[in-house]
Amino acid sequence: MSQLTTHILDTTTGKPAQGVTIVLFQQDPVDPITAGWRQIALGTTDQDGRIPNLLPKEVVLEPGMYKMHFATKEYFGKQSVQTFYPYVEITFIITGPEHYHVPLLLNPFGYSTYRGS
Repeated sequence: MSQLTTHILDTTTGKPAQGVTIVLFQQDPVDPITAGWRQIALGTTDQDGRIPNLLPKEVVLEPGMYKMHFATKEYFGKQSVQTFYPYVEITFIITGPEHYHVPLLLNPFGYSTYRGS
């Protein structure tokens, strides 16, 4: 399993959110205040709302700040549903080599997240 995993549940339908593009970024550790973010991975959720291989199994992320960008506007647009949030970005800190699971509970007018297991 990848060190970093995610899944999305569409709480409006009670079903996994399939076909959501997710981009993983790493913040430049040299100057995190003014420096930008560097894209390090890209994937699309499967029929279970997951991306099982966002990172190769052998990749271990170095400690630092990361963010996941979830393209929610495109997801809801495919369903002809208007959404208030064109995207969701979840920023988090990796502190070691353990597994990190970052789930997203999503609907057109709200979202929540937590550190999963």
